[in-house]
Amino acid sequence: MSQSSEISREELYEQVWTTPINHLAEKFGVSGSYLARVCAALNVPRPPVGYWQKLAVGRAKPRPRLPEARPGDQLSWSKNTALAEPARGPVQRKADDAAKTKKPLPSRHPLLVGVESHFRKTRRIDEDEFLRPYKYLLPDIISSEACLTIALDIANQIYVALERAGHRVLLAPPDQQLHRVDIEEREVPGKDRHYGRYGSGSIWSPQRPTLVYIGSMPIGIALTELSERATLRYLNGNYVREDSKEVKSAKSWQMTHSWTTEKDVPCGRFRLVAYSPFHGVDWVETWQETKMTSLRSMVPEIVRKLETSINELQRLKLLADEAAARRRREWEEAEERRRREEDRRQVALALADSQKQLASVMDKWAAAMAVERFFEEAERRLGNLEAEHRGRLQERLALARAMLGTLDPLDFLKEWRAPGERYKSKYGAG
Repeated sequence: MSQSSEISREELYEQVWTTPINHLAEKFGVSGSYLARVCAALNVPRPPVGYWQKLAVGRAKPRPRLPEARPGDQLSWSKNTALAEPARGPVQRKADDAAKTKKPLPSRHPLLVGVESHFRKTRRIDEDEFLRPYKYLLPDIISSEACLTIALDIANQIYVALERAGHRVLLAPPDQQLHRVDIEEREVPGKDRHYGRYGSGSIWSPQRPTLVYIGSMPIGIALTELSERATLRYLNGNYVREDSKEVKSAKSWQMTHSWTTEKDVPCGRFRLVAYSPFHGVDWVETWQETKMTSLRSMVPEIVRKLETSINELQRLKLLADEAAARRRREWEEAEERRRREEDRRQVALALADSQKQLASVMDKWAAAMAVERFFEEAERRLGNLEAEHRGRLQERLALARAMLGTLDPLDFLKEWRAPGERYKSKYGAG
């Protein structure tokens, strides 16, 4: 199996049930355990242990049918394609014995299980910056270290609410061309931006979008902590808020070599961004916290809005597909015109080169005929010489003929290449 060739889940299902997985893995150039992971990612059932021995004696159970693919499932795989995480249901937290009489703890969405430690394993950041995890295959959540727990709880509430309404929340399948839009993190967007140590810092973004599938329609969802413009003071080698306790308690001598600047820093409030992950579909909805309102209270409204946006998204997707098809046709027509123009140029070039070579052949033949006349005249004059001189000159004349090679015009013509031998038109011209 080449690096770029793909196999669909239907093809994989057929091959897994007709060839032992270790033999099939050798064919694909992977290990048997990795191929088992491929089957799990594509939701392809595999033969149980002992299946092939039972099959050999006619005692194997019928193979199970291939489950129907759900929206968001990975549908194909190749060696250079990543694997989707196998689907799992929401994880229910267990209450301890002392809390059995209390309200059950909320379930944790599987997409968020164990991710907090990955978010906290971050590249070097200043105190007033967002986390920049080393890991990229994470849910689309942007947060400062101080507010990470809050961010994960908000995301969990949104994800679980969507799942309870029957809508899958997962990372985008690796075999589909779905993209993440640019997420605006500023609470009040303006013309200028001063984020990070030098005012132009970049913010971490995940490897693949986080999606919710409303029916078969994917919608990207990103949760970002907002940033606000704040005055920072450079003090003791770091930038700290002007109104911070550290600045207020600073000594006068510490303020001697201190200065202030304005930067965009995390503010502890959050914005949820919902968008279409399809290229060419310009649709974005946002819900934003204020000092008086929380995203948690907006969750029912978020679910309803996403559900009622499907018709609009389908309409925009249809228009985008039509526009993409039109651009594709225009590109193909332009390519065809370019190919035809290049074909005409090659035909004209072949004709010009052929004519040039033919003229060169004729010039060579004309020069050869002049030489031939020279030899004929020399032979005629040799007949008038005495035998003593004639023999020596005849030897020299033969040597000269041999040195010049052929003088046959047909031999010269063999060197010539006709236009059609140089280039054959792909469109029947020339």
